[in-house]
Amino acid sequence: MMVPMPRPTIDDVQAALGRIEPFVHRTPVARCRAIDAWAGRQVHLKCENLQKVGAFKARGAMNAVLLLDDAAAARGVVTHSSGNHAQALAWAARERSVAAHIVMPTNAPAVKRRAVEEYGGIVHDCEPNLESRLARCAEIAATTGGTVIPPYDDDRIIAGQGTMAIELLMQVPDIDAVVVPVGGGGMISGVATVMKALSPDVRVVGAEPRLADDAARSLRSGRIEPHRGDPTATMADGLRTTLGERTFPIIHDLVDEIVLVDEDQIRDALRMVLERTKLVIEPSAAVGVATLGTESLRSLDADRVGVVLCGGNLDLGSLPRLLGTS
Repeated sequence: MMVPMPRPTIDDVQAALGRIEPFVHRTPVARCRAIDAWAGRQVHLKCENLQKVGAFKARGAMNAVLLLDDAAAARGVVTHSSGNHAQALAWAARERSVAAHIVMPTNAPAVKRRAVEEYGGIVHDCEPNLESRLARCAEIAATTGGTVIPPYDDDRIIAGQGTMAIELLMQVPDIDAVVVPVGGGGMISGVATVMKALSPDVRVVGAEPRLADDAARSLRSGRIEPHRGDPTATMADGLRTTLGERTFPIIHDLVDEIVLVDEDQIRDALRMVLERTKLVIEPSAAVGVATLGTESLRSLDADRVGVVLCGGNLDLGSLPRLLGTS
């Protein structure tokens, strides 16, 4: 049995929106007739790929950095991330003139590592597994005195990510369902918090690669499940992390279902978005679009579905491989 713990509320998300609004974009919602026809419904693409740093992570990172008191800010911030949170925290820290130490796995996409460095982040390498990330992060925090800002399992992060859902409801007030890619769960936790508070009939659907299906299994079992197999096998590198102690209870209580997609489905969705919408997205964002072709979504009673395009930090050098044309 899960022990109830305080969690971010709609008030926290609304406060976060007011706090971060001067720094982040209110991202647009895009439509594509070809995607509507393929999905058999109206599809509203929430373009977080056009957000600052190219991903939704800017919202949570900025909220967390702005909530630091001056003494904590002076000691800097520390995190571990495969890419988008790393960039977001480096950017947010630069906006407040705060040092940012970023632990990145050695297999993180080169485009994301370069971006972290360009934003002024100090990169520290680690092995590509969660244990190595956490150990290196703790070591650097102890040395620098910096505040650890996790990539997803943090109330400040969850509240910040939820701000996109407030925007989406303003942009598409009659939306019936929203599809959100799931990695560590910070984004879908924030989105679900908003939807179930402001528009409880909206169905919240998670989207996850079958090769990194821990969230779907956790939702079924009622406890956090570890990865089985090698999650780095999925092209959706931003969704390889497991759920956190803060995010899982919210997902358990507020997310209606999690839909799994195969690598071929992710690849086809990536190609479709690139070709038909002319929007640049990364494979993790394609996971949400891919669910529109599954039986679970096709049978869903929802005329208007929102899909979060969570990031656009695509390594162009890897595109032929990702599309299967190399």
